[in-house]
Amino acid sequence: MPDAAEKSSRVRGPVGAARRASRRLARLTGHPVDGVSAVTRAEHGWHVNVDVVEVPRIPDTTSLMATYEVKIDEEGRLLEYRRVRRYRRCATVD
Repeated sequence: MPDAAEKSSRVRGPVGAARRASRRLARLTGHPVDGVSAVTRAEHGWHVNVDVVEVPRIPDTTSLMATYEVKIDEEGRLLEYRRVRRYRRCATVD
């Protein structure tokens, strides 16, 4: 459940957008957020790429990660999300 500040306030800048998008996605998917890899201002809100741990493993470097593109409006309400990438934590893309 969003707290009172989130319910009634507009998103304030990229940090606020990253926080709101991360919280919304974590609540919806149940996956813990590992970080935010991109925040972009859109015409009527924000696009945020949120990295999550989809399948935790031991050792941690073998965990399956995913990046979700999350779209929120000016008030921080979730408009849509989609998984855009899935990868092992230790994998790099050149």
